[in-house]
Amino acid sequence: MGRMELRISGFGGQGIIFLAYVTGRSVAIGEGRHATLNQSFGPEARGSACSAQLIVDDKPVDYPYLRKPSILVSMSQDAYRTYLDELDEKGTILIDEDLVKDVGEPGPGRKLLRIPATRFAESLGKKICANMVMCGFLTATTDVMERDSAREAIEQSVPPGLGELNLKAFDLGYEHGEKLL
Repeated sequence: MGRMELRISGFGGQGIIFLAYVTGRSVAIGEGRHATLNQSFGPEARGSACSAQLIVDDKPVDYPYLRKPSILVSMSQDAYRTYLDELDEKGTILIDEDLVKDVGEPGPGRKLLRIPATRFAESLGKKICANMVMCGFLTATTDVMERDSAREAIEQSVPPGLGELNLKAFDLGYEHGEKLL
């Protein structure tokens, strides 16, 4: 599979870092590959810019910072605008279509995939699980991780009592991704 670089971005309070953590855990523990995670966020707890850099590789990761990400996950308009230019010219962009409306022309070689992640999460009664909707979508539409290892990582990572809700959110995103492809 080789090295994959992902930028997962949005704003504080959306669970951006947790989405990156679950993805890295899925790959490293569930699939025996290597992953590194770096994060950055504003000083405010909610509403400020938030971003995670995730590198996944079959070999140990020798440099834990993004060079040219092949996948950009954007769950806010500002995140999309901020990080689009760093994406590889043949990269894949996953957006929450409810929150990223002005996409312009992302580039001729890039693939843009949309999901109403926040709307799906609201249909489950918890807007906060939009990150797990996006996790399912990421799993279905890219080669980053396998479905079973992602589900296991979610079960092992969420607080007690929230596993079922987060797995439902994951499944909604995964099913949407399968239909899209």
